[in-house]
Amino acid sequence: MQSGLEARQVFRSVDAFLRYFEGVNRRAVRDIGALPPEADGWTPKTGDGERAWSINKLVGHMCGSRLYFASAYLGRGWISPPPPDVSRRELWVPALEASFAEFRELLAGTPDAWLERRIPMIDSDGTLSGWRILMMMIEHDIHHRSQIDTYAGLNGWEVPQIYNRAAETIGALQEQERAKHGVSGPGNPL
Repeated sequence: MQSGLEARQVFRSVDAFLRYFEGVNRRAVRDIGALPPEADGWTPKTGDGERAWSINKLVGHMCGSRLYFASAYLGRGWISPPPPDVSRRELWVPALEASFAEFRELLAGTPDAWLERRIPMIDSDGTLSGWRILMMMIEHDIHHRSQIDTYAGLNGWEVPQIYNRAAETIGALQEQERAKHGVSGPGNPL
Protein backbone atom coordinates (compact mmCIF):
# COMPACT_ATOMS: atom_id res chain seq x y z
CA MET A 1 0.00 0.00 0.00
CA GLN A 2 1.32 3.45 -0.91
CA SER A 3 1.14 6.39 1.43
CA GLY A 4 1.41 10.15 1.20
CA LEU A 5 1.67 12.03 -2.06
CA GLU A 6 2.62 8.97 -4.09
CA ALA A 7 -0.80 7.45 -3.31
CA ARG A 8 -2.62 10.44 -4.87
CA GLN A 9 -2.11 10.80 -8.59
CA VAL A 10 -2.16 14.48 -9.44
CA PHE A 11 -2.65 14.24 -13.21
CA ARG A 12 -4.91 11.66 -14.86
CA SER A 13 -3.99 12.42 -18.47
CA VAL A 14 -0.86 13.41 -20.32
CA ASP A 15 -2.82 16.12 -22.15
CA ALA A 16 -3.91 17.66 -18.82
CA PHE A 17 -0.31 17.65 -17.63
CA LEU A 18 0.92 19.28 -20.84
CA ARG A 19 -1.74 22.01 -20.57
CA TYR A 20 -0.62 22.70 -16.99
CA PHE A 21 3.05 22.75 -17.94
CA GLU A 22 2.27 25.15 -20.78
CA GLY A 23 1.22 27.69 -18.12
CA VAL A 24 4.37 27.04 -16.09
CA ASN A 25 6.46 27.58 -19.22
CA ARG A 26 4.54 30.75 -20.08
CA ARG A 27 5.45 32.21 -16.66
CA ALA A 28 9.10 31.18 -17.11
CA VAL A 29 9.18 32.89 -20.53
CA ARG A 30 7.51 35.98 -19.03
CA ASP A 31 9.92 36.27 -16.11
CA ILE A 32 13.10 35.45 -18.03
CA GLY A 33 12.00 37.73 -20.86
CA ALA A 34 11.52 40.62 -18.41
CA LEU A 35 15.13 40.54 -17.25
CA PRO A 36 17.15 43.63 -18.18
CA PRO A 37 20.33 43.57 -20.30
CA GLU A 38 22.53 43.70 -17.18
CA ALA A 39 21.20 40.24 -16.20
CA ASP A 40 23.22 38.74 -19.06
CA GLY A 41 26.22 37.06 -17.44
CA TRP A 42 25.21 38.03 -13.89
CA THR A 43 26.45 35.62 -11.20
CA PRO A 44 26.07 35.62 -7.41
CA LYS A 45 29.02 37.12 -5.55
CA THR A 46 29.33 34.07 -3.29
CA GLY A 47 28.58 30.39 -3.45
CA ASP A 48 29.86 27.35 -5.25
CA GLY A 49 28.43 24.81 -7.63
CA GLU A 50 24.84 25.42 -8.63
CA ARG A 51 24.61 28.28 -6.10
CA ALA A 52 27.17 30.22 -8.14
CA TRP A 53 25.76 29.67 -11.61
CA SER A 54 25.12 32.64 -13.86
CA ILE A 55 21.59 33.44 -14.97
CA ASN A 56 22.66 32.25 -18.42
CA LYS A 57 23.65 28.85 -17.04
CA LEU A 58 20.46 28.58 -14.96
CA VAL A 59 18.30 29.18 -18.04
CA GLY A 60 20.23 26.53 -19.98
CA HIS A 61 19.90 24.16 -17.03
CA MET A 62 16.13 24.67 -16.97
CA CYS A 63 15.92 23.85 -20.68
CA GLY A 64 18.12 20.77 -20.50
CA SER A 65 16.49 19.46 -17.33
CA ARG A 66 13.09 19.40 -18.97
CA LEU A 67 14.45 16.89 -21.46
CA TYR A 68 16.28 14.96 -18.70
CA PHE A 69 12.97 14.35 -16.93
CA ALA A 70 11.29 13.53 -20.27
CA SER A 71 13.95 10.89 -20.94
CA ALA A 72 13.29 9.25 -17.58
CA TYR A 73 9.51 9.39 -18.07
CA LEU A 74 9.79 7.80 -21.51
CA GLY A 75 11.85 4.93 -20.05
CA ARG A 76 15.01 5.98 -21.86
CA GLY A 77 17.03 6.48 -18.68
CA TRP A 78 17.92 9.56 -16.68
CA ILE A 79 19.92 11.02 -19.56
CA SER A 80 20.89 14.67 -19.35
CA PRO A 81 21.29 16.31 -22.76
CA PRO A 82 23.67 19.19 -23.30
CA PRO A 83 22.04 22.56 -22.62
CA PRO A 84 21.18 24.86 -25.52
CA ASP A 85 23.25 27.91 -26.34
CA VAL A 86 22.14 30.57 -23.85
CA SER A 87 25.36 32.58 -23.98
CA ARG A 88 23.44 35.80 -24.70
CA ARG A 89 20.24 37.21 -23.22
CA GLU A 90 18.42 37.23 -26.56
CA LEU A 91 18.80 33.43 -26.72
CA TRP A 92 17.07 32.75 -23.37
CA VAL A 93 13.40 32.99 -24.36
CA PRO A 94 13.83 31.08 -27.66
CA ALA A 95 15.69 28.33 -25.75
CA LEU A 96 12.86 28.04 -23.20
CA GLU A 97 10.27 27.95 -25.98
CA ALA A 98 12.23 25.33 -27.95
CA SER A 99 12.71 23.08 -24.90
CA PHE A 100 8.99 23.31 -24.13
CA ALA A 101 8.11 22.42 -27.73
CA GLU A 102 10.48 19.45 -27.72
CA PHE A 103 9.19 18.27 -24.33
CA ARG A 104 5.59 18.51 -25.53
CA GLU A 105 6.41 16.65 -28.74
CA LEU A 106 8.13 13.86 -26.78
CA LEU A 107 5.19 13.34 -24.43
CA ALA A 108 2.26 14.00 -26.77
CA GLY A 109 0.49 10.79 -27.62
CA THR A 110 2.07 8.71 -24.86
CA PRO A 111 -0.47 6.52 -23.07
CA ASP A 112 -2.15 7.95 -19.98
CA ALA A 113 -1.35 4.63 -18.27
CA TRP A 114 2.32 5.69 -18.26
CA LEU A 115 1.44 8.22 -15.57
CA GLU A 116 1.02 5.29 -13.18
CA ARG A 117 3.86 3.06 -14.34
CA ARG A 118 6.91 2.80 -12.09
CA ILE A 119 10.23 4.26 -13.26
CA PRO A 120 13.53 3.16 -11.68
CA MET A 121 15.43 5.97 -9.96
CA ILE A 122 18.93 6.96 -11.07
CA ASP A 123 20.51 6.89 -7.63
CA SER A 124 18.71 4.17 -5.67
CA ASP A 125 16.82 0.90 -6.02
CA GLY A 126 13.53 2.79 -5.61
CA THR A 127 10.97 3.67 -8.23
CA LEU A 128 8.63 6.60 -8.82
CA SER A 129 5.38 6.79 -10.71
CA GLY A 130 5.47 8.55 -14.07
CA TRP A 131 3.24 11.41 -12.90
CA ARG A 132 5.59 12.04 -9.95
CA ILE A 133 8.57 12.36 -12.30
CA LEU A 134 6.62 14.91 -14.35
CA MET A 135 5.80 16.82 -11.15
CA MET A 136 9.48 16.78 -10.20
CA MET A 137 10.25 18.43 -13.55
CA ILE A 138 7.68 21.16 -12.95
CA GLU A 139 8.89 21.75 -9.39
CA HIS A 140 12.47 21.92 -10.66
CA ASP A 141 11.51 24.43 -13.34
CA ILE A 142 9.65 26.64 -10.86
CA HIS A 143 12.50 26.37 -8.35
CA HIS A 144 15.01 27.82 -10.81
CA ARG A 145 12.57 30.44 -12.13
CA SER A 146 12.11 31.55 -8.52
CA GLN A 147 15.88 31.56 -8.00
CA ILE A 148 16.26 33.87 -10.98
CA ASP A 149 13.36 36.06 -9.79
CA THR A 150 15.07 36.32 -6.39
CA TYR A 151 18.28 37.43 -8.07
CA ALA A 152 16.27 40.00 -10.03
CA GLY A 153 14.71 41.37 -6.84
CA LEU A 154 18.06 41.56 -5.07
CA ASN A 155 19.45 43.54 -8.00
CA GLY A 156 16.49 45.93 -8.08
CA TRP A 157 15.26 44.60 -11.43
CA GLU A 158 11.52 44.40 -12.06
CA VAL A 159 9.99 41.05 -11.08
CA PRO A 160 6.63 40.31 -12.76
CA GLN A 161 3.70 39.52 -10.47
CA ILE A 162 2.64 35.91 -10.82
CA TYR A 163 -1.08 36.72 -11.21
CA ASN A 164 -0.79 40.42 -12.08
CA ARG A 165 -1.68 41.31 -8.48
CA ALA A 166 0.65 42.52 -5.75
CA ALA A 167 0.12 41.53 -2.12
CA GLU A 168 -0.53 45.21 -1.40
CA THR A 169 -3.44 45.20 -3.89
CA ILE A 170 -5.06 42.23 -2.18
CA GLY A 171 -4.36 43.72 1.24
CA ALA A 172 -6.12 46.95 0.26
CA LEU A 173 -9.22 44.94 -0.69
CA GLN A 174 -9.41 42.95 2.56
CA GLU A 175 -11.73 45.28 4.48
CA GLN A 176 -14.19 45.33 1.57
CA GLU A 177 -13.99 41.55 1.11
CA ARG A 178 -14.47 40.86 4.81
CA ALA A 179 -17.54 43.11 4.91
CA LYS A 180 -19.01 41.43 1.80
CA HIS A 181 -18.74 38.01 3.45
CA GLY A 182 -19.76 39.08 6.97
CA VAL A 183 -16.35 38.38 8.49
CA SER A 184 -15.62 40.56 11.52
CA GLY A 185 -12.30 41.54 13.04
CA PRO A 186 -9.28 43.41 11.80
CA GLY A 187 -8.12 40.94 9.16
CA ASN A 188 -4.70 40.85 7.62
CA PRO A 189 -3.69 43.84 5.49
CA LEU A 190 -0.86 41.77 3.99
